[in-house]
Amino acid sequence: MGSIRHVGVIDIGKTNVKVAVVDLENQTEITALKRANTIVAAPPYPHYDIEGHWNFILEALASLYSRYPFDAIATTTHGASIVLLDATGNLATPVLDYEHDGPDALAEQYDEVRPSFAETGSPRLSVGLNVGAQLHWLLETDPALAERVAVITTYPQYWTYRLTGKLANEVTSLGCHTDLWNPEQRRYSSLVERLGLTRKMAPVRKAVDIAGTLLPDVAESAGLPPDLVVSCGIHDSNASLLPHLLQRRAPFSVVSTGTWVIALAIGGEDVVLDPERDTLTNVNAFGDPVPSARFMGGREFDTVMEGRPGVASETEVLSVLQKQIMLFPAIETRSGPYQGRLARWSIEEASLTDGERFAAVSCYLAMMTTECLRMIGASGLVIVEGPFAQNALYLDMLRAATAREVEVSQGASTGTSIGAALLACHDKSVAGKNYSSLEGKRVPDPLLKAYADAWIRQTVN
Repeated sequence: MGSIRHVGVIDIGKTNVKVAVVDLENQTEITALKRANTIVAAPPYPHYDIEGHWNFILEALASLYSRYPFDAIATTTHGASIVLLDATGNLATPVLDYEHDGPDALAEQYDEVRPSFAETGSPRLSVGLNVGAQLHWLLETDPALAERVAVITTYPQYWTYRLTGKLANEVTSLGCHTDLWNPEQRRYSSLVERLGLTRKMAPVRKAVDIAGTLLPDVAESAGLPPDLVVSCGIHDSNASLLPHLLQRRAPFSVVSTGTWVIALAIGGEDVVLDPERDTLTNVNAFGDPVPSARFMGGREFDTVMEGRPGVASETEVLSVLQKQIMLFPAIETRSGPYQGRLARWSIEEASLTDGERFAAVSCYLAMMTTECLRMIGASGLVIVEGPFAQNALYLDMLRAATAREVEVSQGASTGTSIGAALLACHDKSVAGKNYSSLEGKRVPDPLLKAYADAWIRQTVN
């Protein structure tokens, strides 16, 4: 591990922007500061508050360093985002919110130029979830943009650029359903040339590369040592996956939870991925293809619960299981394995107590996760990262539905930050430490198994 013990991590999710300090030796997140990732609803289109984020990042780094001095900095962000820079290194256009439906207006034209799923492993998605669709729409709706753009960089690497002045693209973000990457041949897809962007793409580097040290003005603004090293950066789901790649033997799967639930299969069964059901080929930190599937589970949970407390009594859980009170897909209809379906309840929704609602949506999320794992041929142990790892009913239903062992990462809510922090560590042997905790082999309650079987039957039909 050398001299690097503590790492400051810039972790930008779709819901929150976080700056954390991670202790690599203990693989724990010591502390963190957050701000909401509020979308700027202003012309020319909904976009991210880049300068607001940057000011928060500098202030948070300064505050955290004064209390917990760190030895390096790492960056990680959500996917489906791209940054276009002009010749001065400033934004050539605001960074588009990938949930904006603008690109849908040119969907037919884009479909004529996008590569096939066989080439990219990237399914055709709505709104701006395909970065290629974002780029196509931006270039077509702003004819002067092509001339203004000097460099295009992936989102984690943009923040690395703000810190170090070093430009790069990186494969975990390029391989996140962008249509821009060919994972089998490990190069840009044909779309990059078709859009006339070949010479504008920043150089491709590995997530495990060190980008450089802080720019002098950044170090001064944040009160940081100018010799702090900064890693190249990584897509957040792949940050969660990285510690397990370093310490485990296949087969296993990782379920990264948050706004998105991402299931990633390592060494599973050979399957044919179905692009119509939001399966895709992700690319891990070492450039290897990873069969994946996803749905917007965190967003769905928030939509169903509408701010109600996330708790249920034992009586309410039993009521849901015994009466088989079920929620069927999909709440977010534009993504996931059941796109286009409208959500429905097995009973009158108004009759539910808050606890029954929580129990039913927990079971729903476990069943959706089970289907994602099935579609990508996952086998072996299931490791759950993120907020859902704290939901006992979700974990129990996942065990029953998959008939497999389920582990919870010790840093259940911080897997992304820990994985990103490892990028700054030259001696990756630190990852050999056990990163997950097994809650013991558990025999699925017959009620859970009966519920899971009934949910599957009624969903298929």
